[in-house]
Amino acid sequence: MHTRYYKEYSHNLQRDMEFKVYGHAGLPFIVFPCQDGKYFDFESRGMIDTVANYIEAGRLQLFCIGCVDEETWSAKGGDHHGRIMWHEQYEKYVNEEFLPRLHEIHAETDPTPYYGKVMLTGASMGGYHCVNFYLRRPDLYGGCLSLSGLFHASYFFENYSDMEVYYNSPNDFMKNMSPDHYLVDQYRQGNIIICCGQGAWEDEAKEDARALKADFERLGVPAWVDLWGEDVNHDWPWWLIQFPYFMNKILG
Repeated sequence: MHTRYYKEYSHNLQRDMEFKVYGHAGLPFIVFPCQDGKYFDFESRGMIDTVANYIEAGRLQLFCIGCVDEETWSAKGGDHHGRIMWHEQYEKYVNEEFLPRLHEIHAETDPTPYYGKVMLTGASMGGYHCVNFYLRRPDLYGGCLSLSGLFHASYFFENYSDMEVYYNSPNDFMKNMSPDHYLVDQYRQGNIIICCGQGAWEDEAKEDARALKADFERLGVPAWVDLWGEDVNHDWPWWLIQFPYFMNKILG
């Protein structure tokens, strides 16, 4: 398997950010880590191995990145407005710095361009990020594959809200979106997959997924919201099953 490690400076975050690329060609995915996680977690947890056949065949390319969750979503004792504004800087890093870099790296070994088609994925907090990033900027991405994400920002920002928090809370801004909103047509063209179990530690995630499912149906967006059984927990053993299952649906 062709792999490459990078450590590059981000002007938006004013620090070096690490990431690793798996594969030489195929559909690119940006992989967000779990809460407070690292770029190498998908590899160390075995997730890369579950889709190695697609990577080695040149059909899939994974770009595993880092996060700043410890300073934003996890920093519940910090200044709330400062926390969400630092997340906005992270969003700028991903959209304005990392995504163009992804296209550059991809073009080095695959002549097929994927502008506007790059997919987003992740589990738990990464599942939130991939949905939130896609719903905010569907012009940049082709869709998202979310596993066990939470989609209401109030879980992390108790008793506080502002416009930035609101627009990073899919359960809030989607329920107020009208069918004639300019983003809706873009959502209808995307590939939106949201999966959640109904077992241990999935109570809030499954309710958030159901709420988004209702909003997508109201807006006429053909999203696939797939709730698995009551034995399916919020944990790596199930994500190791779900990830290749949905990749088979996307790439098979």
